[in-house]
Amino acid sequence: MKIDKISLDGVKDSIEISEKIIGAKINEKLISNVLYKTNANYKGRKGKTKQKNEITGSTAKIYAQKGTGNARHASKKAPIFVGGGIAHGPKGETSYKKRKLNKSEKKLSIASLLTKKNNLKDLMILNDFEKEILKTKDMNSILIKFEAKNSLIIADKKSKENIFKSIKNIPNVKITDVNHFSAYDLAKFKKIIFTETSIKELEKRY
Repeated sequence: MKIDKISLDGVKDSIEISEKIIGAKINEKLISNVLYKTNANYKGRKGKTKQKNEITGSTAKIYAQKGTGNARHASKKAPIFVGGGIAHGPKGETSYKKRKLNKSEKKLSIASLLTKKNNLKDLMILNDFEKEILKTKDMNSILIKFEAKNSLIIADKKSKENIFKSIKNIPNVKITDVNHFSAYDLAKFKKIIFTETSIKELEKRY
C-alpha cells in the first residue's frame, strides 16, 4: 500500500508500506483488551501493611483464657488491637498478578491501531532526520508546521540522536524507537510519526 512520505520542507513523495501494518483489520475488542492489560501493569502497587506475624513485640497471652469474664485473646498482635497486624491488607507489589500479553496480541493490536490512525490521517511518514537539530525552537516550528503538537515520534537510531535534545522538553510529544513503544502509546497520542527507516524496521517484523 502506498502512502505519503513528507520531507522536512513539506515536499510529498510516496512510500510502499505493507498492508499488514497499515491495512490490517481493525479489531476494537483486541485493542481494548490490550490497553486494559497494559494500563493495569503500569499501575504502581506498592501499598504494604504488616500482617499479624510481622509485628514486632511479645507473643505472650494478655490474660488467662478463662475466669476473667472477657473474650478470649492471645497476644496484642491480633488485628482487633491498636498496633496489631492488619487483616486482609495490601501485601505489596509482589502479591499482584501481572497481566501477560503474548506476541500475537501485541503485534495485532499495534497493526490495528496504526491502520486506524492511517484511516484518520493521523499517521505520518517523514524523511529521516539527517542533520542534527539542537534548538527546541526549531523542532517546535517543525511540529507546528505538520500540526503535530500532540504526537509520538518513532524514529530510527540516527534520527533519534539528531533530534532528541531539541524535542525532550516539548510537552505532549514523546520520542522513542521501534523497540520501545506500545499500543498504549499509539492510543495516547493524536499523531503518530515514523521516520522512513523506522517504519521499514517495523515492517520487517510483520
